[in-house]
Amino acid sequence: MKIALVDSGIGLLAAAAAVRRLRPDADLLLSCDPPGMPWGPRAPEDIAARALAAAEAAAGYGPGALIVACNTATVHGLPVLRSRFEPGLPVVGTVPAIKPAAAGGGPVAIWATPGTTGSPYQRDLIARFAGSAEVTEVPCPGLADAVEHADERAIDGAIAAAAALTPPEVTTVVLGCTHYELVAERIRAALQQPGLPPLVLHGSAGAVAAQALRRLGEHPAPEAPATGGLTVLLSGREGGLPEPAKAYADGRLLTAASAAR
Repeated sequence: MKIALVDSGIGLLAAAAAVRRLRPDADLLLSCDPPGMPWGPRAPEDIAARALAAAEAAAGYGPGALIVACNTATVHGLPVLRSRFEPGLPVVGTVPAIKPAAAGGGPVAIWATPGTTGSPYQRDLIARFAGSAEVTEVPCPGLADAVEHADERAIDGAIAAAAALTPPEVTTVVLGCTHYELVAERIRAALQQPGLPPLVLHGSAGAVAAQALRRLGEHPAPEAPATGGLTVLLSGREGGLPEPAKAYADGRLLTAASAAR
């Protein structure tokens, strides 16, 4: 079993690690676009074209499923990718976890890139799934780029700026960019209000990994032998995980699993 993931950069680590935990025997193919990172500020047609190029490179390796491990690329490129590859190659998009977040009933904030924040796609998800929950859309300029480069000072600054735009009464935060899941606990620390219950964070990695297995007709088997391989494509050429990936737990998990194999 081989599953491919595409993103501009290391935002795909969270979903890849989620797949690895569910199926240690699955081969993973990570297709990134370093020169195009970040995709968020780009024009929609450029994002779609770059996502398609990364997916074409991955498709050449014969995966059984393709995960678009990027919210912004899902917003602007999913129809193009599905038109190109399905039904032969199932394509799984990454959707902000608005429905489960709103189920708690409390005020919800959606942290996302400026390209996703306020988009018709996200507004439609809010209208369909938020119900009566109060929702605040919070743009996070620069955060994905800071995470991509493991730039500690820039990460702290971008998180602080987004936290200042988040109402203090928010009880639940949707991490609407896959990069943000890599710094989830830092986001929690910045938003947690003294004396209030622990803030609830909702990412998409686990749900995306599970959906990819369903599209393949497979089931989670975390007890399976750790025989899965790891291939990294950088602009279509085989390479290694970028050095900043090792700054995050999910990157270290994938590196360690690959080395052990």
